[in-house]
Amino acid sequence: MTFKELLIQARAGDQSAVENLLIMYQPLLLKESIVDGVLDEDLYQELCITFLQCIRKFSP
Repeated sequence: MTFKELLIQARAGDQSAVENLLIMYQPLLLKESIVDGVLDEDLYQELCITFLQCIRKFSP
C-alpha cells in the first residue's frame, strides 16, 4: 500500500490506517514536542490533534 492510499483510507475513517500514520509520525511529533530538553506532553497532544485534523482535510 502506498502512502497516498494509506492517507485516503485514513481520511475515509479506517482506524487501522490512522493508527499506522500516527505510528509512522510519532518520532517526529515527539521530537517537535521537546521544549528546553523536556517533553511537553500538552504540546505533543496538540500536535497529534493537528495531525489528525490534517488527515481529515487531505485531498488527493
